[in-house]
Amino acid sequence: MWMNLLTGKRIRKMVCLLISVGILCIISPIRAGATDLETNHLTGQNQTGTVVNEPGTAQDSDDLDKLNIANTVTLTYDNGNGELNGALRILITLTMISLAPLILIMMTSFTRIIIVLHFTRSALNTQTSPPNQVLIGLALILTFFIMEPTLTQVYNEAIIPLEEGTIDQATALEVGMEPLREFMYPQTQLKDVELFMDIAKLDWDGDIRNIPNSVLIPSFMVSELRTAFWIGFLIYIPFIVIDMVIASTLMSMGMMMLPPTTISMPFKILLFVVADGWSLVIGQLVNSFYG
Repeated sequence: MWMNLLTGKRIRKMVCLLISVGILCIISPIRAGATDLETNHLTGQNQTGTVVNEPGTAQDSDDLDKLNIANTVTLTYDNGNGELNGALRILITLTMISLAPLILIMMTSFTRIIIVLHFTRSALNTQTSPPNQVLIGLALILTFFIMEPTLTQVYNEAIIPLEEGTIDQATALEVGMEPLREFMYPQTQLKDVELFMDIAKLDWDGDIRNIPNSVLIPSFMVSELRTAFWIGFLIYIPFIVIDMVIASTLMSMGMMMLPPTTISMPFKILLFVVADGWSLVIGQLVNSFYG
């Protein structure tokens, strides 16, 4: 029965294919050509291109405009001020969007915040509660809260003058980088700067203003990791005490087969809620960038 059904389907497919081929053979070929909009007559001949001027034949800018070239990216200058056309502006915007996660991690407060939040969850021993999506969302909100004055300064001093044409791209990049450097200066430790200066074999006069970006950014990252781990260690201390007390109590009661973490987790959560732990952790974490 199944063989008969499959054979019938194949026959129907072959018949449809033969009918389609026959229709294509019967239909006469259709000719296509360019027409004049005013006279509605063909402007070209069969098998002849409609290119007005061949590429490479332009002598000046007026001839260049007459070439049949589409989807071009151009860069024009007006009295020394560069102006990007729409296509190139979209390309640069997409490039910046792709680099946004790197900038977010390397040059903002995001790294310290997300590490401390993960340490807090691990100290509570609640496994995946809060989930990663909640922690990352909270870290992003706190990052934008902390970085809002810096980002506003970048927008007012770099982006707006660039859009108005009062400064060029190089000046806008330098001016826009300065508020970020001002944010990273207080958070970067001197020994980290000296470490990367020695690795790069660069001379430094000790002035923090003269640190190149290639040294300041990795120094800032290492300092952020060190600070985040110190905060995580301090968060762990009270919860370790609870684990030790619970473990000692269970051993004294002879319940050595019962995992201490199973009993200590409710007490950790109770202590964290009673002490308003989230407010304490987040409040001190945000204040650490202003101290």
